[in-house]
Amino acid sequence: MLVLTGMAKSKKQVVETWPDGTPMDAWFQQATKVDVNTLGKQYVLTDYGVLANSPEVQTQKIQAVIDRCAQEGGGVIVVPEGTFMTGALFFKQGTHLHVRECGTLKGSDRIIDFPVLMTRIEGETCKYFAALINADGLDGFSISGKGTIDGNGLSYWQEFWIRRQWNPQCTNKDAQRPRLTYVSNCKNVTIQDVHLINSPFWTNHVYKSDHVRYLDCYIYAPIHNVFAPEPKRGAPSSDAIDIDVCSDVHVKGCYMNVNDDAVVLKGGKGTWADKDSTNGPCERILIEDCHYGIVHGCLTLGSESVHDRNVILRRCYCDNVNRVLWLKMRTDTPQHYEYVLVEDIQGKCTRMLYIHPWSQFFKPGDRKDMPLSRCNNITMRNIQVESQNMFDVKTSEKYELIDFTYDGKPLNF
Repeated sequence: MLVLTGMAKSKKQVVETWPDGTPMDAWFQQATKVDVNTLGKQYVLTDYGVLANSPEVQTQKIQAVIDRCAQEGGGVIVVPEGTFMTGALFFKQGTHLHVRECGTLKGSDRIIDFPVLMTRIEGETCKYFAALINADGLDGFSISGKGTIDGNGLSYWQEFWIRRQWNPQCTNKDAQRPRLTYVSNCKNVTIQDVHLINSPFWTNHVYKSDHVRYLDCYIYAPIHNVFAPEPKRGAPSSDAIDIDVCSDVHVKGCYMNVNDDAVVLKGGKGTWADKDSTNGPCERILIEDCHYGIVHGCLTLGSESVHDRNVILRRCYCDNVNRVLWLKMRTDTPQHYEYVLVEDIQGKCTRMLYIHPWSQFFKPGDRKDMPLSRCNNITMRNIQVESQNMFDVKTSEKYELIDFTYDGKPLNF
């Protein structure tokens, strides 16, 4: 929504608002990219003994460059032309990552190169594997450049599908797979221009952070994998961007094609999820001017969400997506999705709006004061998509659907 406010003489200032009517901060309109030349000294990997195009996993050498950069007051870790194999890397305050065009930071295909630590995964704080790129507690961290961060996920995908063949109840965490990037407890983060591909698990995960930008990124994982056992499947659970207990996140101009959901809001799961301090809401999330290839959902709220508010998806094009807006309603978790706007969407989809009870791997508990879940103030307008089913919605005694509108007209489910 746009509001015009008066200024001197004939000039007008456009003030945008969130779906609940509150003003949108000017930060969202700036979409300012980081200038790597203003971030301090550049530490080019090959200047510090890191070998290009070597089969060696060079985690320790690359981490030593990051540590040195931090000790000397900060700067930019530069991946030059060539491929550099590594395990988990941990960035520190004042350090940044820049991947030059024709440069590739490639993940090891051995899980031993990713330590187990306390982290956040699938709506829980628990022990799990570190990501390839890790940033925790940083202010001003950035990833930039037109090069590639390649998760090298093939062997991890194969192992997952073999496990699923052997045990159909195999969960994501049963298969040992790192994420590509994990940003936690950070603020003022920018991830721009890079190719983020072939993640073994989720591609980007941001947790308990604010003022985070994803600008003009290329995010890809294969839909089909000819090397997997039957049925031939692609990169499992390769979500493009998982936003977990965050506020003020801007996703703009990105291309996303993954074998799962694209932008996903998360915040916790379980019967007492709303009582857990490691969980929480997502609010003030803007996704705009993006291009979706094939994804399960363009914007998905859940499956691990407690409260999502003031979310906008707009001016996006879909090549062939399954769902545009997917509201996952867990029957074991108190959930509240409100003030969501989807507008100016073009392309092709199987379903435009999809709401069904979500019960995959759920564990209902005995809670006498369990709140009724709710979706309210969901607005859709100017949706110009070719769709097999515009509204695939199932009601349930476990949740209520209130104040849904399509092009200004109420929808009753």
